[in-house]
Amino acid sequence: MFEPTDIPRVFGVQPGADFPKALVDGLRFRLSGKPPEDTARVDVILNTSRMARRVSSLFDDGPAILLPRIRVLGDFSRGVAADLPPAVSPLRQRFELIQLITRLLDQEPDLASRASIYDLADSLAGLFDEMAGEGVPIDVIETLDVSDQSGHWARAQHFFAIARHFLENVDTAPGQEARQRLAIERLVAKWADNPPQHPVVLAGSTGSRGTMMLLMQAVAKLPQGAVVLPGFDTDMPSNVWDRMSDALEAEDHPQFRFRRLMDAVSIGPQKVQPWHECNPPNPARNKLISLALRPAPVTDQWLREGPSLGSLSNAVKDLTLIEATTQREEALTIAARMRKAAEEGQTCALITPDRMLTRQVSAALDRWRLIPDDSAGQPLQLSPPGRFLRHVSSLFQRKLTSETLLALLKHPLTHSGAERGNHLLWTRELELWIRRKAITYPDADSLLGWGRTQDFVKDTWMDWLVTSFCNKEWTGDVDLAQRLESHIKLAEQIAGGQSDGSGELWLEGSGRKAAQVIEELRRHSDVAGPISASDYSDMFGAILAREEVRDRDEGHPNILIWGTLEARVQGADLVILGGLNEGSWPESPNPDPWLNRKMRHDAGLLLPERRIGLSAHDFQQAVCAPEVWITRSIRSDEAETVPSRWVNRLLNLLGGLPEQNGPEALEDMRNRGREWINHVRTLETFREVLPETRPSPVPPKAARPHRLSVTEIKRLIRDPYAIYAKHVLRLRPMDPLMRTPDALLRGIVVHEILEQLIKESADNGISVTRERLMAISETVLAKNVPWPTARALWKARLERIADHIVAQEALRRQRALPFAFEARAQDRIEELDFTLTGTADRLDRTPDGDLILYDYKTGTPPSADEQTYFDKQLLLEAAMAEHGAFAEIDPADVADAIYIGLGPKPKDQPAPLAETPPERVWEEFTRLIGAYLTDGKGFTARRAMRTEADESDYDQLARFGEWDATDDPKPEVLI
Repeated sequence: MFEPTDIPRVFGVQPGADFPKALVDGLRFRLSGKPPEDTARVDVILNTSRMARRVSSLFDDGPAILLPRIRVLGDFSRGVAADLPPAVSPLRQRFELIQLITRLLDQEPDLASRASIYDLADSLAGLFDEMAGEGVPIDVIETLDVSDQSGHWARAQHFFAIARHFLENVDTAPGQEARQRLAIERLVAKWADNPPQHPVVLAGSTGSRGTMMLLMQAVAKLPQGAVVLPGFDTDMPSNVWDRMSDALEAEDHPQFRFRRLMDAVSIGPQKVQPWHECNPPNPARNKLISLALRPAPVTDQWLREGPSLGSLSNAVKDLTLIEATTQREEALTIAARMRKAAEEGQTCALITPDRMLTRQVSAALDRWRLIPDDSAGQPLQLSPPGRFLRHVSSLFQRKLTSETLLALLKHPLTHSGAERGNHLLWTRELELWIRRKAITYPDADSLLGWGRTQDFVKDTWMDWLVTSFCNKEWTGDVDLAQRLESHIKLAEQIAGGQSDGSGELWLEGSGRKAAQVIEELRRHSDVAGPISASDYSDMFGAILAREEVRDRDEGHPNILIWGTLEARVQGADLVILGGLNEGSWPESPNPDPWLNRKMRHDAGLLLPERRIGLSAHDFQQAVCAPEVWITRSIRSDEAETVPSRWVNRLLNLLGGLPEQNGPEALEDMRNRGREWINHVRTLETFREVLPETRPSPVPPKAARPHRLSVTEIKRLIRDPYAIYAKHVLRLRPMDPLMRTPDALLRGIVVHEILEQLIKESADNGISVTRERLMAISETVLAKNVPWPTARALWKARLERIADHIVAQEALRRQRALPFAFEARAQDRIEELDFTLTGTADRLDRTPDGDLILYDYKTGTPPSADEQTYFDKQLLLEAAMAEHGAFAEIDPADVADAIYIGLGPKPKDQPAPLAETPPERVWEEFTRLIGAYLTDGKGFTARRAMRTEADESDYDQLARFGEWDATDDPKPEVLI
């Protein structure tokens, strides 16, 4: 197949060419005219299973022949590795490391948060795999000079000494990477003594890992061996290749790994031969990209070599630059182009490492009922079983909340065994009860109490509800195996509902994948040791996040989403390179908690720039495809973005070559992009809708409210529309799911405390004391405030004003004695058929028989002017008291009406009874009600709000924001 030579055989395929097709065409060409059995004797080693499938399908599409042996690296080395110990499961290795890292964090809590235990174990296991793959012994790490480094790296180096047995036991318990290295080393040694005489072709790898680089060197030196490099830059001059031997300078260059291979086999770039005569789609573009991506120290060659490129119009004629305003606009533009490709029968591939962008593109394609074939699939943790299992794990962490309970009850996998419809009906009723009663932490007693009041709810469902969700929190550390079994048993119980089995939890592709992960966890959970509920939940979520679920048959065959690696695996008519911003492509290197950049270099490990170099190679391969879109968003959700370094280089090079029509070519690229962006903006442009006017509805007379409370009169004056929405439309704001320690609850709690305190004092004829005030506060807060922080804060506030409350109460007792609490009143205006209701917090009677009304305010009490014109609660209650409207209380003169302010600066604020006596207040109130009930006054929205920032429960209904307080209302008579 190959002519004998003393020089290692290294071939290259230029960027932009369909590499698998070029590989197959080259094999066919070299084997043409030879006996069929010669083809069957060829070993073809590929770097990924996806590449192997593509090569096999290309052979299948051609004439009938005997196929070569197409294998990936693991299959190829299996024969020589048969007697090696089996590889240790990566999960088992990480579980063993978790114990060590947990103890390390106990001693060094500032090293990392406990939520990152699994991530630390994963990064350390990855580092051990890398050391095994690169052939770096643990002794090298331990002997690194860290005298000029921070103490953090010294601690990390010390920790390596504790964990060194993971590398020392490599012969008896190797990791997957270590076992692969051992197998390749055996194979290379075997070939050194007895090299195979049949052809061996290794193709598709860049040699980014030490094991593969070792094999590439060995294959290149075989009598009939050859290495075929993807995306080999034939346009780069020798003097540039010579500058690329230093990793610190050139590791982020797309061709750096090829330079390393050439150095290892002692050849120069001129000895890398073309694999097959297949021209790239656009040779001029290849030269342009090659020059743009030159290593930073030699970018001065742009000025010298740029003019030799000639006119650049041809190089970029099929390049389109999309510079969208936002990532959403970028996703919509990509989706629109993919839709056009689907209509025209083109194969269109979006290549990007940005998973957020791919999800947005998929969502945008759904507008046209197009589902892309996403090679990455969906993270298991975001699938229905993944979300469900993570929700269930949270039950063991903390006390059950209404939010957690309802999130699980409404999950599509909950109670999926039988009677799903009844389950949803009863869940709805339970939610309404929880919202109405403001229950933050439901327990077994409260849930069973509700169930007894609901005749239509089955007792079996209530028993399942209580046993599945209540009292599940575990404290302390428990063996992982026990936690896992309890977790899965509970998940199956919740999913199955009242039926036997686990419902639909383990069905479909995502369910089966989740079951595989659980089984893997079971096999190795015995080595993880005790773990807390919180750490278990974090670890479980991290494990699920590393797994993916993909439905191969769901996506459109021509609308594809690929990762960057696949740029060298498959070909497409149109390639869209998306998310080309710094931090997205190339991705920012992950921080290494164990070794910094210098330590890695000194140890002979891979530098962080290696991933950037691989991404650069993938970019160079993809951007040289026949038709290419380069897309990026100018802004992210937070700030303006920075273009990817490769896009920046390309744009700067084009803009700096005016003699070669560079600026005009760049403008053409942008114009093609702007055309598509304009299409999308047109698609997103809707018919202008005129803003709504300020509402002021006038409902029919019979529908107008004929009963209000005194606290609603302030709202009637300030925001009449809220009264209309509540009493005419009968709309109520939905109660929040989670009760919070807000001002309303604080007011309720303080009212209850003072009512108990004053009533007890009045009934027993004793004085109010600070000690008794705080004792009652302790009881009431424990009963009504389940949040420890809020309870402590509110108690502290009461302690600060306790002396003021005691002193002021003593002064009140000298004037009058309390005799009624939470007294209800009801007064009517017969001529208007209107009823006013109210409740006084406290009524005192003077020795002369007069009444004094008190109302507690935990905030700032309304001033005298506010009471005169807006907040008329106490003034109206005084008028009602003089009318005898309070039940079982005879009419009497009101000597005073006072707000007792209990805020940070407590003060009493009397109502202005002298300026606005009760008779006048009632007369003005009657006119006000008459204006709405008989005169047809409109219920104007936000008529006299205290400030523009004040919110109303019905602002959205009134479409506030389309109008403001300066707009005149337009009364609308309703029929």
